[in-house]
Amino acid sequence: MVSESDLILVCVLPATRDLEIARLLGWYRIPLRRAPKVVAVDYLAFYQPASFGEQGGQIQFVAKVHGHELITRAELLRDELDHSRAGEEYYKIQIGELERLTRPILARTWKRLTFLYTIGEYLLQAQTMNDLVVDSEERKTLWKSLRERAEKMQYRVSDLPELNVDPVVLMGLLGIAEGPEEPEEE
Repeated sequence: MVSESDLILVCVLPATRDLEIARLLGWYRIPLRRAPKVVAVDYLAFYQPASFGEQGGQIQFVAKVHGHELITRAELLRDELDHSRAGEEYYKIQIGELERLTRPILARTWKRLTFLYTIGEYLLQAQTMNDLVVDSEERKTLWKSLRERAEKMQYRVSDLPELNVDPVVLMGLLGIAEGPEEPEEE
């Protein structure tokens, strides 16, 4: 289970199908063009939006991250080879078994969410999504941890033969050269 010092990425499960993929196949996908700068985290926490009906507007599950790779959408979802984004790059985040939180974390006033970094201590104590926002001195520690992880993430163009991208441009796109920036307040 999550420890107080774990780095957590809160992410959206767009549909119940995505929850089943995470549960049965052990992975979660993030389009590279929309991905946060750092995906090398300890856990993913899954926000379920309104598309989940009565189970929407909350975080019920977390999963330990085992690794990640870049892969095309067509390779991830072989039943959608003709999808308009089939050739786009996605992070495939390998995860462990879904763990149910002892109590769901409710969205309440949050209407939209893309990604949110938090730490285990906040996740374990949170009752609402507002409780996940890291502030004060912990915020400095969070961003230091994110910068360190960004520096450790190394991608070689040779690992991605289908891409014809300058390595410096690729690193800039992935946010590796400068590390993560603090997000603007919503």
